[in-house]
Amino acid sequence: MDSGLQDLCQAVRVDTTWAKLKLAIAHSTESYIVLESNVSPFNVGLAVELPEFTAAQVLELVEKHGLDWSAADVDDLMAMVGGHPYLVRLALYHIAQQDLTLEQLLQEAPTDAGIYGEHLRRHLWNLQQHPELAQAFEQVIVSEDPVELKSMLAFKLNGMGLVNLQGNGVLLRHERLYRPYFRSRLRMAV
Repeated sequence: MDSGLQDLCQAVRVDTTWAKLKLAIAHSTESYIVLESNVSPFNVGLAVELPEFTAAQVLELVEKHGLDWSAADVDDLMAMVGGHPYLVRLALYHIAQQDLTLEQLLQEAPTDAGIYGEHLRRHLWNLQQHPELAQAFEQVIVSEDPVELKSMLAFKLNGMGLVNLQGNGVLLRHERLYRPYFRSRLRMAV
């Protein structure tokens, strides 16, 4: 067999091997704030957005952490962070390790000293690097009703996890965590 035909046969074998590969890529949408939407490396394939935990799922996680909580305790945590998987998990870890109580967590959560301080400061830094985004987010922080923003700003704030899309408007996500922190840090009048 000549080398050209041998290379072709080898290429066909490789192609059939690679055809069997199924690939799933997980990424955070927080990176969307710096990407141009029409050149994003993530705009191919099928996007699957993971939902937040339900109260029943949070209660199951509480039990897996060896904690004895009531439904009211779960409701208190979810009033602060919703069912955000990372924020719920961080809370349960620290409480199970007896670093703090649920009451302490709820009191300190919207501050730099709380367990979510790094999470909050990262969002603040990103907003400060993008003044138009920060200005749009300020509109959301001061409103109790859905706010209509430019489509790309709403998309980016939603991708950061700071807002929920509601029709053509956006609502603040994690009200008890984000509103007090960003009101204070973005120097807004109450």
